[in-house]
Amino acid sequence: MADNNTSALHRGVKILHDPVRNKGTAFTEAERDQLGLKGLLPPRVHTLAEQELKALSNIREKPTDLERYLYLVSLQDRNETLFYRVVLNNIEEIMPLIYTPTVGKACQEFQHIFRRSRGLYLSIQDRGRIRELMQNWPHKDARMIVVTDGERILGLGDLGADGMGIAIGKLALYTACAGIHPTHCIPIMFDVGTNNNALLDDPLYNGVERKRVRGEEYDALFAEFIEAANDVFPGVVIQLEDFGNVNAFRLLAEYRDRTCLFDDDIQGTGAVTVAGIISAMGLTGGDLSAQKLLFLGAGEAAVGTADIFSEALVQAGMPLEEARQRSFLFDTKGLVVASRPDLAAHKLPYAHDHPASDDFHQVIETLRPTAIIGLSGQPGLFTQQVVETMASINDRPIIFALSNPTVKAECTAEQAYTWSEGRAIFASGSPFDPVKFGNRTFVPGQCNNAYIFPGVGLGVVASHARSVTDEMFLASARTLAAQVSDADLERGRLFPSLSRIREVSAHIALEVAGIAYDRGLTDRERPENILEDIRDYMFRPIYPHYA
Repeated sequence: MADNNTSALHRGVKILHDPVRNKGTAFTEAERDQLGLKGLLPPRVHTLAEQELKALSNIREKPTDLERYLYLVSLQDRNETLFYRVVLNNIEEIMPLIYTPTVGKACQEFQHIFRRSRGLYLSIQDRGRIRELMQNWPHKDARMIVVTDGERILGLGDLGADGMGIAIGKLALYTACAGIHPTHCIPIMFDVGTNNNALLDDPLYNGVERKRVRGEEYDALFAEFIEAANDVFPGVVIQLEDFGNVNAFRLLAEYRDRTCLFDDDIQGTGAVTVAGIISAMGLTGGDLSAQKLLFLGAGEAAVGTADIFSEALVQAGMPLEEARQRSFLFDTKGLVVASRPDLAAHKLPYAHDHPASDDFHQVIETLRPTAIIGLSGQPGLFTQQVVETMASINDRPIIFALSNPTVKAECTAEQAYTWSEGRAIFASGSPFDPVKFGNRTFVPGQCNNAYIFPGVGLGVVASHARSVTDEMFLASARTLAAQVSDADLERGRLFPSLSRIREVSAHIALEVAGIAYDRGLTDRERPENILEDIRDYMFRPIYPHYA
C-alpha cells in the first residue's frame, strides 16, 4: 500500500504531481499548511464526491468516446484515487471507455495520442539489461504484471508497441473490479518489433523500428524477462495478454509450471465463455454434458474454451476423449478434422474423424450444435441463414458473437434476436444496447473477461499462490455462473450486472484462494475467514489523511 506517513511524502508541487498521493482540491487546510500547498491550489476545499461529479460532467461533455478515454487517462495520470472512484461508482458507463471497445481505437491511435508514459517498456534492444530496467520501476511491491508483445491486439492484429494500451487497461480493471492496489500493478510492453508496415512507416511510432523477432532471440529475451520479474518482484503474478498464436500456447505450456503465470486470452476467455454456457442451461433446461459446441475460429480463445469445457465434462464423469468430442473448431480453411495435414499442435485435440467442409452453414446442418461461438475476429459471419438454421435445430439456440471490438462481432444482438424470433440465447464480447422484440426487451449478456481475470488475480495475490491452475479457472466459471440471478436470465442476460463486479470478483477470489490452500500451492497460513481476508486486502478509492 502507499505510505501515508507525511515524513515520507513529497512536499509542495511534487505531491501534486504524484498520482498515487495527489488529492487536488481535496487537500484539507491542515494538509495544505503541513505539505507546503498553500497558494498552489484554489482556496476552496472540495470533497471527493464533489470532485467525482466534476469529473463525470467533463467526461460526458466530450463529443467522442476516444476523447472520453483521453480525459480518463489524464485523470489517472494525475489522481489515481479519483480515477478509481469515478470508474468504480460508474462502472457500466466507464468500463467501455477504458476497455473494450474504446481501448481498441485508442491502441490504433496510441502513437498519436501518447502524452505521458505509463508502464514499463522492455525491448529487444535491452537484451542483457532487463533486470536493470525492471529495477527502475518506482513501486517495489509489485504483485501483478500484465505483459503483451502487441502481436494480436483484440481483433485488430499486430499493433506493436501501441499494444501497451491493452496492458494499461487490463490493470485498471484489476484495481477497479477486484481491488488490487494500483501500486501493485505493472503494465509491460515486450517490444520485439512489428510486422505492421503502416506503423513502421509512421514517423511518430514509439516502438522498435524493425520486423518482429522470432525464434531463439525472442525466447532468450522472454526467459530473461521471466527471471528478472521473479528476481525483482518475488511472487509476482504474470498475465500474458494478446500474444499471437505462434507464441501464446507454447509460452503458456513452457512457463505455467515454472512460475506464477497464465494467459487471459486462453484461460480467462475460456472460463468466462464456459460460465456463459453454464448460465444458458438455466434457460434451455438442458444438461452440460448434452451440449455440442461449434467454434468459428480456432485460436487461443476457442481452444481455451474447449479445454475448460472439456474439463467441466470430465469433472462430471465423462472420459476426456469423449469430452473433447463435444467441441468442434472451424478455422479459415474450414472444419478442423483429423485428415487435414499440418495442423497446429493446439488444434490437434479437437481434430475429429469427420468429413471436411469449408461451408460453415453446412457444418451446422451436419453437426447440429447446440451453441455456435464466434471468435473469428471477422464481422458478419453469423448470417441470417446461420442463425435461422440454429433456431430450426434448437428451441433455444446459444449464439455467442464474441469477437472484439464491437465492429468485429459475428452478428449484432438485434440480428440474433430478430432472426431467431426472440429465441436466441445471445452473448457478445463487447457491449450491445438492449433489444426490443415483440413485447419483450432483451439485455444482451457481455461475455467479458473482466468477470474472470480480476477475481482470479485477486485470489492468487491474496493467497500468495505459486501457480495458476486450470482448476482455478473452472472454479471461477462455475462461481461466475452461480452469481447470475433468475431475474438476469429472464432478461436474457447470462452474466451478473457489472455493478456487482467487485462482489463477483471477491467470490471468485475466495474459490481460487481456497484451491491454493487446499492443494498446497502456497506457504501462507490459511486464514480463518478467507473471504474476510480477501476483502481486507482490496483497495478502496478513499483519500488518506496526511495531517
